[in-house]
Amino acid sequence: MTFDVTAGRQATSMPPPPSPSPGGVTTLGTVDIVVLVVYFLLVLAVGFWSMCRTKRSTVDGYFLAGKNMTWWPVGASLFASNIGSGHFIGLAGSGAAAGIGAITYEWSGMMVVLMLGWLFLPIYIASGVMTMPEYLQRRFGGRRTRLFITVLSLFIYIFTKISVDMYAGALFIQLALQWNIYLAVVLLLSITAIYTVAGGLAAVIYTDAAQTAIMLAGAVTLMGFSFAEVGGWDALMDRYANAIPSVRVPNTTCGIPRDDAFHIFRDPVNSDLPWPGIIIGMTIPSMWYWCSDQVIVQRSLAAKTLTHAKGGSLLAAYLKILPFFAIMLPGMISRILYTDEVACADPELCKQICGNPVGCTDTAYAKLVMELLPTGLRGLMMAVMIAALMSSLTSIFNSASTIFTLDLWKTFRSRASEWELMIVGRVFVLVLVVVSVLWIPVVQASQGGQLFIYIQSISTYLQPPVSIIFLTGCFWKRTNEKGAFWGLAIGLTVGCIRMLLDFIYPAPLCYEDDDRPAVLKDVHYLYFSTMLSFLTLMVVVAVSLATEEPKPEQIRRLTWFTRFDPVEPKEQVFSVEQSTKSLEVITSQTSEMGVTEGEQESSNGKACHHRKDSSSSTSSVESQSRLWSALYWLCGMERRKEGADSSVTPSAPEQAINSLEEKPRLRLIVNINLLICLSVTAFIIGYWG
Repeated sequence: MTFDVTAGRQATSMPPPPSPSPGGVTTLGTVDIVVLVVYFLLVLAVGFWSMCRTKRSTVDGYFLAGKNMTWWPVGASLFASNIGSGHFIGLAGSGAAAGIGAITYEWSGMMVVLMLGWLFLPIYIASGVMTMPEYLQRRFGGRRTRLFITVLSLFIYIFTKISVDMYAGALFIQLALQWNIYLAVVLLLSITAIYTVAGGLAAVIYTDAAQTAIMLAGAVTLMGFSFAEVGGWDALMDRYANAIPSVRVPNTTCGIPRDDAFHIFRDPVNSDLPWPGIIIGMTIPSMWYWCSDQVIVQRSLAAKTLTHAKGGSLLAAYLKILPFFAIMLPGMISRILYTDEVACADPELCKQICGNPVGCTDTAYAKLVMELLPTGLRGLMMAVMIAALMSSLTSIFNSASTIFTLDLWKTFRSRASEWELMIVGRVFVLVLVVVSVLWIPVVQASQGGQLFIYIQSISTYLQPPVSIIFLTGCFWKRTNEKGAFWGLAIGLTVGCIRMLLDFIYPAPLCYEDDDRPAVLKDVHYLYFSTMLSFLTLMVVVAVSLATEEPKPEQIRRLTWFTRFDPVEPKEQVFSVEQSTKSLEVITSQTSEMGVTEGEQESSNGKACHHRKDSSSSTSSVESQSRLWSALYWLCGMERRKEGADSSVTPSAPEQAINSLEEKPRLRLIVNINLLICLSVTAFIIGYWG
């Protein structure tokens, strides 16, 4: 990344600063620990409360919260799922390093999440799908595109989202508690897994709502302390440009703030975030995240009606305004208050301060918390960081287990009973927990730099092809399976080549010459995202036009123009995917506990599995029954009484599923709010442009 320097500034070497904060490291006090304990108890209480409210013993109830969520928990969960600990660390770090430019990722997301509610969700709801890979299979036919997207999504979840959040959370935990990182991470993941495994999406959404309130309260509190310490808004604007570390590499731009730090539309050639790239190259990857990523869409599909889903999108969009004031600006203030440590420009000194020779701007937010806040409030902010970490991890765990169970496991086990799917979904969460812990050494060894910019740049290499596939699938009826598959395959191949080149030839530091290949040095990643999107679009259009048209069943209720088509009587909208297995077979398998004798043998030791010992005495059976009943309740696996009617009512009536009906008055209210929200977005982008 290059930095512009004003003509009047001279890059000179200054006398060495005082050595970084000697020995006395600020840690949490007794009151802070009490606040943390109360936080954990609150989260667990909300998690268990939500478990009692939702029918968790069905696929629909566990993975989509019974499709009974109102607008406010949906919107809060959308926001909490997006704002992870990576945002607190990365967004504040980007503000400290290069000004407000990175906030465009948040503000462009405001418009795109509204597109989810008004353009994409009606299609997803009409199609009756549970996962995004399932939508692709129904829209295009065949299995390869669905499997392609499933594997790619799991790869992104495990090695990008989880790793970033774990890295960010680890930075804060180590600074605040001086704990061993493995101890801290295992504790957090254990608590997270308890209510994710047991409660399903309902527990995740309600705990996200509670943690959103905690995050906002803590972040706004820290913002107030930060502005009071720096001297107010005018002082921030004036002092940021002069927050230059006392030790820099001579005759370079190292450590000098950008001239355009308070603008989001920057030079199209030499800046870190060129404005043409922001308009297209940033919006298309954002469309993948907000409109087709399972983590986000799954929350909206859990809404009881389309109007409530739109209301959730509106709430999330309004909340997206806050990170600028509550996260990014405090990060810039941290640079002003602790210039030599946060904005260090000498690699050796940076390594002494934070262990990273690339820079220490990612410590900006944690530094502000530990140095500025009094006892008690430090514990609150620690809870905020843990809330951000846990809310994003629970979202990833639940969504990853959903697409693994319904898109991978169900594909290869087409006759799997509902009971089996419940077990697989819960066990896969535990597998993700183990993978997360094993991935920590890789995260610790990664280059921090500007964490937020780093993860966004990597995303632009993988997300545009997927966005184009969903766009053309939803809004162009002529798109077929061959066009989608080859567009996805070629686009991801080109994107992965660029990503590998980025790893092989990392960006030079501020005092180094840029001798990278021209495709890296001269083509900004946002411009590359734009070109990759157009390349994928051309392949999809060309191949689709050159091959056969999609079949009628691949169009009906699966595009914007056909979303109101009548539902076919034989269409099994209740099932996870269209298959020849009837509802009676599923019911029969479920009532029989979904296991054969061989399956019982192979699943001994699993807590959420039914065992029946026919040779036991009556009293023994009763005592075992109480124990297993408790375990069944914890895991949300209802045990049906013998002799009970084997018929099971579907989780939603067939005539109610796929409904796009809205009450006129409520539809008017959300549409008015849509216009207000778009106006607010246009104003803030124009003001800071």
